[in-house]
Amino acid sequence: MEISEIQHLAALARIRLTDEEAGAFAAECDSILAYVAQVKEISTGGSAAPSAGAHKNVLREDVETTEPEAYAEALLAAAPDRDGRYLRVKKILGETP
Repeated sequence: MEISEIQHLAALARIRLTDEEAGAFAAECDSILAYVAQVKEISTGGSAAPSAGAHKNVLREDVETTEPEAYAEALLAAAPDRDGRYLRVKKILGETP
């Protein structure tokens, strides 16, 4: 990856990087991408498609475990700033630096 691409990704993530750090990340990304390319080349052992074995759902049913709104007021009271039933937060969306 180019250093300019690393700087762009850092700006999107709102992270400040020096040119040395961006160069180090570019080298690390190149080695990671090279490793991923090696993994993609691994043979599937002659089978048509790789398989991970039997699939099963390990999640619980979607049921209510507490009474609705049981903790809402306590959570809202702990917030530093609120407007009725809404939390007031600092605006973070906008133009990228």
